[in-house]
Amino acid sequence: MTASRLCPICHRPLASGEERARFRPFCSKRCADIDLGRWLKGSYAVPAAPLDDESETGAEGEDAEGPPDAVSTKPLRH
Repeated sequence: MTASRLCPICHRPLASGEERARFRPFCSKRCADIDLGRWLKGSYAVPAAPLDDESETGAEGEDAEGPPDAVSTKPLRH
């Protein structure tokens, strides 16, 4: 039993062959470009809850330090 694979953009069955293999998991360059455009526009963003202002700053108004493995969102100063 073979499973028919579908393009995630247009939902057409994927053609077999070397020429079509370069666009996988899409059926064509057009569908690959549509997907790239969605990524660049932020359509695939993961929703998140907004942070409270108090949790970002300490009691004296200085930035609170997070755990050592936390990723900083502050810009780097040179």
